[in-house]
Parts: sequence; structure tokens; C-alpha cells
Amino acid sequence: MGALMIHMCIVALLGASLCDAAPISGSLEVVRSPVSVHRGHTTILPCWLNPPQSAEGLEVRWYRSDRYDTPVMFYRERKFESASQDASYVGRVSFGLKDAASEGLKAGDVSLKLENVTIEDAGDYTCYVSSDQGYDRGSVTLVVTEIGNAPLLSAVWKQDNMVNMSCESEGWYPQPNLRWSDQKQVLTPKSLKFSKDSSGLQSVHSWILVPSSTEVSCSVGFSAEEAKEARVHVETPPQPESGSSAAGAAGWVAFAIVVIAAILGALYYKMRGKKAESGSDQGKKAESGSDQENEKLVPKEVIQPTDLSTASKHYVNVTLDEKENEYLTVKNGHKLRDRQCEFPDGEKVTCLTAIKGTPGFSSGQHYWEVRLTAPNVGLKQSWWVGVTSATDISQEGFDPTSSNGFWFLSSSPERADSFQFSTHPRVSLPFDSRPETVGVYLNYDSGELSFYNVEKGRLIGSLTAKFTGEVFPFFNPGKGDKAIMEILQRPEQGSDTGNSVHSPAEEA
Repeated sequence: MGALMIHMCIVALLGASLCDAAPISGSLEVVRSPVSVHRGHTTILPCWLNPPQSAEGLEVRWYRSDRYDTPVMFYRERKFESASQDASYVGRVSFGLKDAASEGLKAGDVSLKLENVTIEDAGDYTCYVSSDQGYDRGSVTLVVTEIGNAPLLSAVWKQDNMVNMSCESEGWYPQPNLRWSDQKQVLTPKSLKFSKDSSGLQSVHSWILVPSSTEVSCSVGFSAEEAKEARVHVETPPQPESGSSAAGAAGWVAFAIVVIAAILGALYYKMRGKKAESGSDQGKKAESGSDQENEKLVPKEVIQPTDLSTASKHYVNVTLDEKENEYLTVKNGHKLRDRQCEFPDGEKVTCLTAIKGTPGFSSGQHYWEVRLTAPNVGLKQSWWVGVTSATDISQEGFDPTSSNGFWFLSSSPERADSFQFSTHPRVSLPFDSRPETVGVYLNYDSGELSFYNVEKGRLIGSLTAKFTGEVFPFFNPGKGDKAIMEILQRPEQGSDTGNSVHSPAEEA
């Protein structure tokens, strides 16, 4: 804070000549540092007389740059005048209080209150106070920010176990910073480009080449505290067996994830099966000639994950398969746990404790919820939740993955800070806390399978694949976990059960 006198004249007493104007009593103060506000919010641009004196009888004019004649706000003769007011500020401005202790206009506080701030409002504002004895003015800078979408990450495996990572985010103002890093150091991108949409919001796109089997993060924001970050651990993809078509049948998959610091992030990962690779000469192209390709790494067919409020409108009551399994206990058709016995396949969680649900789906949108906590027991640490195209789940030793008809999200006590999708290559999704209830959304026609932390209203992850034939809900309560897995049921409401909103406290 400090006194800012832009112009001062003195009226000579006892017959002295008159100067252009004489100062009002005291001095005008404004904040020297910029005022920052998010778009759509309300802000105060502080300006006041010091020492305090009433400004009720003064003329107060707030204006932009050289637009003195079309003010943001004009107060004169104890009332506001709107005849010459800038039309874009009509109904959005008034006097505000510079702080909670301010006594307002009667104490010389002429601060401007600006509501529903827009990007166009950013810039310098002049606070001008005058009387028939003189005037004073000061300038305040308004910085408008818009927090954009979480970064989208895509990955394409190149030759020599290298991964081409692309990071993209939109909806920012002003231009944000983008930062790549691995677990050891900040990384220098191969490309960094910005663009602006018709509303003035900024987008950023960057790509980088990194070794596989590494953890990579991309953060976008104005500062470290406000940045949104997407982070993922990718592993070297397995080499497909000669003649195998399993990976090709899975098509491409995509993910969106929640990452550290309770910030929503997203990862899109594109996996090309052997069939998709067979007709491509991409791996033979020189790295220096791939700029055009790298600018389009996020596939156009990738589906933006559906928000929870939309997904939950398609609620269906799922029950468990009645097929008997000696290693599982099923109660009331929707409560599930392992038998806490000695398992022939050891402690590792396998399909021995897996079970599918009903009904099956071959079209449409469907949503269900799975509770993973119980009173006096706590959160489940071990579980699988998703869908499968298998009509009969084999209990023989095999690895269920997206390539053989199992699409699910898994949690295990051995991985205390990340979930996993059932994909090859393996992708670990870092999280900040385990959910009490997981929501599952299947859009069969578009190929989206999304998972949500229901209590926090957040997307956990979104897996995209091309489904064929009938798919069924899929569950596994893990081994040695005392908490029961419960598929939550909603009362039927006519033919449409998707319009009610689930309460986490609701008992099935």
C-alpha cells in the first residue's frame, strides 16, 4: 500500500493565481500488486482516501485506459449515472469494501466491486476521485484467470523400447505453463505449441520421447500450487506371439485417471495390436520426419470420459451369477466375499475368486455401484471391478486381460498408491485415496468403460475398447480381505431406474 499522487496543484490563498486544479484533502491509495480473480467470480479493486474522510459528496469515476468518457462506473451527486457507462459493465459494478473492517463510502472507501468477471475485463483500471477543489487518481491492474481441463496424455510405442508421449490441455487463461518430468528430473519437450479458441481461451500441446518402463508426468498451470497433473507408469509392451490375434481383437484402448494432489488428470493410451501394426510402415519412418504425426497423437476416436452425474442416470440393478463357487460366499445375490480358506493357487488374486454378474449387455448405456467398505472393518484393499465377455469364467491359471475379454480396474494391498487396468502393457494409475464406493459406467455402443469415486464425485479411470457380443459385469472380492463387496441396489421406479441420485449412506 502507499500514497499515489498522479497530479497535485495548490490553490494560492489571498489572491494568488489559480492553478489547473487543487488536490482533494489527503491522498488516494490503491493496491500496487495486481488483483487476480478466476473468470466468472466476483472481485474487489481496492481504492481509498487516506487519511479517511467521507467520499459521499465526491465524484468517483472508474474507467479503463483512455476511455474516460465511457466509464466502468460513475458516481456523482450521491448517485450513480449510467448514461455514459460502458455497456459491458451494466449491472455488474458497485462500490465494494477493501477489507472486512472498512466502513465504506462514508470513510473514503471507493473500491470497485466487479461481478461475473470475464476475460475481457483483464487489464488496468483507473480510480479517479474529484471535487470542486481538485482531484486524484490511481491505477489498479486486474488479472483474470481460467483454470483449464486436466492434461490428456497419449502414448505410442516406437522402436527400440521408446514411447512417444503427448500432453494436451485446453480452456486456460492466460497462457499456462507446461512441464514434463520423470521421477528424477525435469524433461525437455520436443515440441510445445499454444493456440487460442474463439472465446480467447488458451490450449497447449506438447510431446516428448521417453524410454518405456518409466513414470512420466505432465503438469499444466500457472504455478506449482495450481497446476493440474497427469501421471502414469508405463511398462514395455509384451511381444505378441506369432499368429496371435488377441491384441488385435482388443482394438485400441484409452484411459483417464485421477492423479496426485486430488487433481483430476487424464491419460489416453493407444495400444496397437499385431493386426493394426501389420499394414503400417510407421516404425520404418525416420524420427525426424514424424512431426506431423506427433501433432495428432491423441486419436480423434478417443471418447471424452462421461461425467458421473450423466453416467448415474443409467442405473441398473446388477446381481451376481448363481453359479456355485466353493471359494466364494454370495449373500442375497449382491453381497460377495471370499471364504477365507486355503486356496490351491496361493495368495495371489486370480480368477478362482472371480464371478460375473447379470444381466449381460449387448448395447446401450448402463451404470452400477459397488460398495467397498463395511462398519468396523474399513476399506477393501483387494478387488477387481469391471466387465467381461466370457460366458464362463475359467478357474484355470491364466492372466485375465483386455486381450482375452476382461476389462477391469484392480486394487491390491501390495500397491498402496496406484490402481491397475487389465491391459498389456501394464499401466499403473496413481491415486490419492481409495474409494468407499466405485461407480461403473458402460456405454457399449461407444466402447466406454468408466470408473468413479462416488463419494468424491471423481473419475478414477476410463477404458475404451471395441466390445463385441455380450458383456457381463465382473467382480472379484480378492483374498483374505474381511470387508464385503456389495453391489448396491436401487428401488425400481417404473421402467426407468436411472433418475434417482445415490446417497453413499444408502443401505442396500
